[in-house]
Amino acid sequence: MADSVWTPAAGTLTPAATASPPRHAFLVRVTHWITVLCFLALLLSGIEILISHPRFYWGEAGNVLSPPLFKIPIPASRSAVPTGYNFVLPDQNGWSRSLHFQSAWLAVLTGLLYFAGGTLQGHFRRNLIPRGADLSWGAISAVVASHLSFRSTGETGAYNVLQRLTYLTVVFVLFPFVIWTGLAVSPGIAAAFPPAVTLLGGQQSARTLHFFTTIALVLFFGIHVAMVALTGFRKRMAAMTTGGHSESNPPA
Repeated sequence: MADSVWTPAAGTLTPAATASPPRHAFLVRVTHWITVLCFLALLLSGIEILISHPRFYWGEAGNVLSPPLFKIPIPASRSAVPTGYNFVLPDQNGWSRSLHFQSAWLAVLTGLLYFAGGTLQGHFRRNLIPRGADLSWGAISAVVASHLSFRSTGETGAYNVLQRLTYLTVVFVLFPFVIWTGLAVSPGIAAAFPPAVTLLGGQQSARTLHFFTTIALVLFFGIHVAMVALTGFRKRMAAMTTGGHSESNPPA
């Protein structure tokens, strides 16, 4: 039975306002922050791995004697890699590969937990899958225009269609693909599951695709943080940490 409060003017008991549900469920908050930590660790260690050989190839094999598909104009941490610079950077390849590998598996386990919990709790159906009316050209263009002009969309308890489509792409396309391409670079995975590599065109193709997918995720991360800052950094951070309330904390 709901609590009641005495209203002197009316002289009656009226139901008290009930607390609204949290804007972000506990599972979403926990997996969000674990994923953030994993992503930052993967990004840092990935940069160190890239520095050891800042050249990219296409196909199964590639080395310093092969013409690269493209290269990053930075010094390498290995003297045998031709970069055009007269010096090499400190070699951090040992700890960076270990951290990259461990963070990747933690990210995979976190993603599986998020997927299982989100499916059972109806998170994807309720918060991410767009409604039919939201997919009209008029609805999408209105949301895009409001974002480009930095105006509020007026929504207070749900993701707009642009956010839903973006998060669906990140969760179900970019993250699985960056994991797939990353695992395909591993000699052990390549030996155990050859089709996972051949479907990508070879190990060097997998490495190149892994790089571009990472760039896409970094762009998403930067835009996401910028939108959080523009729409109320403290309030959004509090909502993703403690849950917040659906009525007063529109998502970013």
